[in-house]
Amino acid sequence: MILAKQIAKQFRDVHHGGNYTGVNLNDVLKDLNWQQATTKVYSFNTIAILVFHMNYYVSAVLKVLQGGPLDASDKYSFDLSPIQSD
Repeated sequence: MILAKQIAKQFRDVHHGGNYTGVNLNDVLKDLNWQQATTKVYSFNTIAILVFHMNYYVSAVLKVLQGGPLDASDKYSFDLSPIQSD
């Protein structure tokens, strides 16, 4: 179970701080509004799409860790529905 605790710690640190990069998702995204998150810059993905992409794969891996099948697909990993409000 030590490995599971280490993985959980790394996951928490990436989201809430204390990881080796010194950057965490909570601090970076906390003051972002939905308009900023959905603003397209050149041909790059929006922040909202990138966050959706991360959550898509985290959800898929969580299912596997709980004993389920790996049913994620790159085909759907960027399929964010349009965001129109908070």
